[in-house]
Amino acid sequence: MAQQELIVIETLCTHYEIEVSFVDSLYSLGLIEIQTVEQTRYISEEKVSDLEKMIRIHQELEVNPEGIDVIFNLLQKVDELKSELATTKNRLKRYELENQ
Repeated sequence: MAQQELIVIETLCTHYEIEVSFVDSLYSLGLIEIQTVEQTRYISEEKVSDLEKMIRIHQELEVNPEGIDVIFNLLQKVDELKSELATTKNRLKRYELENQ
């Protein structure tokens, strides 16, 4: 199993100039996962890009954490629909090729 890199929450907050309470609110909404090791809270390195998106939405568009939750749920639904559409298109192409 690959070693998972973890980044201290406070370090991220300092780097991105955000409050720890903002990260806590994202966590309470289930938007990010926080791991605690020996009373230090961490976020997985692979999830930092999602956190960066949430920070940009919050800072540039002034969207609160609840709004970010709605946005990410809608984006997830769009991705699901894109996948479903691609599958349907592939099935339609196969059907058209079989019936030529």
